[in-house]
Amino acid sequence: MKKILLFLFSLFFSLGIQAIERKVKEAIPNPDLQKKVWDAMWITCPGVSLLDYGVYHFRKTFDLEAVPESFVVNVSADNRYRLYVNGESVCYGPARGDLMHWYYETVDIAPLLKSGRNVISALVWNAANYKPGAQISLNTGFILQGNTEKEFIVNTNDSWKVINDKAYSPSPDNRQDTGCADRIDGLIYPWGWETMNYDDSNWLKAIMISRALPYGLGTGYNWVLCPRDIPLMEDKPLRMKTIRRTNGIQVTDTFLQGKTSVTIPANKKVSFLIDQTFLTNAYPMLTVSGGKGSEILIRYAEAMKKDGQKANRNDVNEREITGWVDKFYPDGGSNRLFSSLWFRTYRYVEVDITTKEEPLKLLDFYSMYTAYPFKENGSFVSDEADLSKIWEVGWRTARLCANETYFDCPYYEQLMYVGDTRIQALISLYVSGDDRLMRKAIKMFDYSRTYEGITASRYPSHVAQYIPPFSLYWINMVHDYWMYRDDPIFVKSCLPGVLSVLEWFKDKIDARTGVLGHLPHWNFIDWPKEWPWDNNLPLGGTHRATIDGGSAIISLQYAYAIKDAIDLLNAFGETYLAERYKQLGASISNHIWNDCWNESKQLLADDLQGSSYSQHVNIMGILSDAVPQNKQVEVFNRLDTDPSLIQATFYYRFYLFRALKKVGLAERYVSMLQPWKDMINIGLTTFAENPEPTRSDCHAWSASPCIDFLATICGVEPAEPGFKSVKVEPHLGTLKRIKGNVPHPKGLINVVLEQKGDNLKGEIILPAGLSGTFKWFGNKKALCEGINDINVSKK
Repeated sequence: MKKILLFLFSLFFSLGIQAIERKVKEAIPNPDLQKKVWDAMWITCPGVSLLDYGVYHFRKTFDLEAVPESFVVNVSADNRYRLYVNGESVCYGPARGDLMHWYYETVDIAPLLKSGRNVISALVWNAANYKPGAQISLNTGFILQGNTEKEFIVNTNDSWKVINDKAYSPSPDNRQDTGCADRIDGLIYPWGWETMNYDDSNWLKAIMISRALPYGLGTGYNWVLCPRDIPLMEDKPLRMKTIRRTNGIQVTDTFLQGKTSVTIPANKKVSFLIDQTFLTNAYPMLTVSGGKGSEILIRYAEAMKKDGQKANRNDVNEREITGWVDKFYPDGGSNRLFSSLWFRTYRYVEVDITTKEEPLKLLDFYSMYTAYPFKENGSFVSDEADLSKIWEVGWRTARLCANETYFDCPYYEQLMYVGDTRIQALISLYVSGDDRLMRKAIKMFDYSRTYEGITASRYPSHVAQYIPPFSLYWINMVHDYWMYRDDPIFVKSCLPGVLSVLEWFKDKIDARTGVLGHLPHWNFIDWPKEWPWDNNLPLGGTHRATIDGGSAIISLQYAYAIKDAIDLLNAFGETYLAERYKQLGASISNHIWNDCWNESKQLLADDLQGSSYSQHVNIMGILSDAVPQNKQVEVFNRLDTDPSLIQATFYYRFYLFRALKKVGLAERYVSMLQPWKDMINIGLTTFAENPEPTRSDCHAWSASPCIDFLATICGVEPAEPGFKSVKVEPHLGTLKRIKGNVPHPKGLINVVLEQKGDNLKGEIILPAGLSGTFKWFGNKKALCEGINDINVSKK
């Protein structure tokens, strides 16, 4: 059995219990659980609406003669839960999915058990109308199933007890996509509810609402249970860094370091501003004593603002904080630990406190960082220090945008969009090598396809949204996975979805023009200022031709996706279909070339009418080969130097750099990184959604340098599907020295190179069982496992 040691901490309320490191083992679910109806029942709280907002505590006490070597349970809930054993936090979830793919976690709780009486308990909540955009829900429910007969003693049924905790209420501060902040009244909170000695005699008997069903065993389904396919999230203590300003009280950094406490006298109103110094995702952990009747407001923000505008992110002078506010009301007890139901994203935290007749003592305030447990196995350093900072900020950006799904941004949406996710997944492969979240993302988007055939633009999501070009990027994403991972069964399972998307677009071709006509839904391309939002039309980040017909940009993106689809179809024996789509792609490209090429400008127009010109259409012209190969270098030089063209923003520069490499100009890459340096120079600690003024300060699509430092500068890419061999074609540009590590399924690929004049020296180390080819300015050298010396000159 595969066992992963996880260090989890108590994240929620307890009486006199601090966050203590525990060893809890993630376990493998019994395969029989996917073959039969579970013995455990879905349970809930009696006397409440199962569709409305509510927070519930469940408990089950049981006796053990001795501590078992293992005690494995499978657990899930709607919307979410946190599981405790004898007062200690075990795990939380479920990992986000949909009703036909409702995940459960499997953990071995034996390390927390003892001989004699034990208690297993769960905090379960249904955010109802306040739930985040990515949260799909049926109704309030909780289930726990023992892995084998010896654990059936804890199966959920009417032997469990439950209460509806009225201490919680949703804050009026809420957003459609990220849910609501929390309001928690300590006066009525059942302190110590998760511990063994708590008196639950007044709790209600849980009611059973349905049997638990895996796929294929029901005549009707509620939640179709599936084993979790990603690891549990990383959780670790994170100290807040520094106090930037105070009002009405003196608070120093020693409080944030956990070395001193702070007492606020009775009948006082005070505040203090904390600067984490970098953006993060974390659960706030505030421990207080006394202060009955006090109000504690905790506000979180990416950046400080003046007149609603951001500036240098390090600046707090004459600036205010706006954003999420959690509200906590102490009951006057000792060592009360307050936190939030869901993590918060912040760089700045402001604490506003109003006391009544009793002083309030702040004992400690820190946070619990949370993220998908990616490890930074890849690395990049060079003789230019700025690039190391770009790497650091880029990887932080990618980590904050990866949790139980990828996020477009953690502060505003927390939704997994295809366009963002393709880039995020490649970052994951190059920096971590962990492909599990990428694989889950590909599956989730495949699950999202409706009767139309295209994928949803974002999924899971309880508000349907369709961005047809993102379905094309899903095809590219499947192709990426095929190139980087030797997993043919999984890739083949995606082919029906690939064909479905291709056919949807094929049906939209206008027979008169040979290119795409009117396209329904929102056909987002990028966020240049020339394509502003229009609330009355599905416009914003896109060209009017996506509605009127004749969009050269989307037509060429379709041709670009067809190229990747052809590779997949040929690889799996669908040669007839591959040839059919090859002809279609060529036809689209020829029509665009004939009807959109402006001979005087030597550029492609954005539409058949020639109404505008952008970098975007010419980038796609190169990537799709609609622009003849003998003209591609010339076109790229023109699109890269003509400021009159609609310019690609951070997102679409990923495709700009794909075109740069395709035309053989990747030596320029290092000199094209000024936009990322500019973000760092204004105090950003993650990369933003757009050039200033930007909404989101953290958007993973802008972290693409983490790919290109390794794939372009170091030049490490798969030479064939499944990454069965490697191509190393470095492009140092103005750099003198580079060193990079790239994770590969067989081990690390290490590249160490030094450039002096026309000479390049160094070594490339490949893991056992991997071979490949080195290329540089006409030089070509076979690479074998182990150390490969490099000593070449430009020809």
